[in-house]
Amino acid sequence: MISAFFVVLFAFLAGMDGILDQFQFHQPLVAATLIGLANGHLTEGIILGGTLQMLALGWMNIGAAVAPDAALASAVSAYLVTGPAQVSVDTGMAIAIPLAVAGQVLTIGVRTLTVALAHVADKQAEKGSLRGVETVHWTALSLQGLRIAIPVIIVMAVGAGPVNDALNAIPDVITKGLAVAGGFIVVVGYAMVINMMATAELWPFFFLGFALSAVSELNLIAMGMIGLVLALIYLQLSPRFNGGSGKGGSGSGSNGGDPIDTILNNY
Repeated sequence: MISAFFVVLFAFLAGMDGILDQFQFHQPLVAATLIGLANGHLTEGIILGGTLQMLALGWMNIGAAVAPDAALASAVSAYLVTGPAQVSVDTGMAIAIPLAVAGQVLTIGVRTLTVALAHVADKQAEKGSLRGVETVHWTALSLQGLRIAIPVIIVMAVGAGPVNDALNAIPDVITKGLAVAGGFIVVVGYAMVINMMATAELWPFFFLGFALSAVSELNLIAMGMIGLVLALIYLQLSPRFNGGSGKGGSGSGSNGGDPIDTILNNY
């Protein structure tokens, strides 16, 4: 019962943060990890969340276009993977794609409802009621939370048996096709990350990571420590971050270095 409460709570927070974008509860890595922790299957939650996170990197809202909903996809698929149904991570990924599309429809519907609430907030503002405006804002935000929490509650109420039967009834050509499609989207997300770090200063670290990954004795903790140490060494030695001119050697911030260093050096 306690685990179910926290699953619904994390799902509710994921829905709210899909609009707030403040604490990142809606990100797949965070949502799936928390739900996995609540169900006692943290490892599966992290694996699913990390995979879905790479997939969601290619999703973004552009103008009036609403991206697929990562919050609903993460919450429901994480519960199916880490909950009593115990579906595989690959199946969870395949389920996440249509769930994201369904969540996109839901969030558009909720945002349409909030248009009416905006007019209610305007009326409360005309009355000078700050409490009324806050109430309307919290109501609209709660609707976004319920948009994720209610589907999770429905899946929990249905139970593991019917869920597994429904999943098993889906033809392999569909589930495998969605899994392959999800893999392609993961590649796109990874390519976006590489594109952001495509600078002459960072390429050596990128290729060094591939070389170190071949050392089987190094686990992820060791790789993370090596990366942190290299980053600290780079920050200490690079003139770019030490008031140098950017052409080698260390000089004052007034010679083309970091503007923040220039301001600090003036004091």
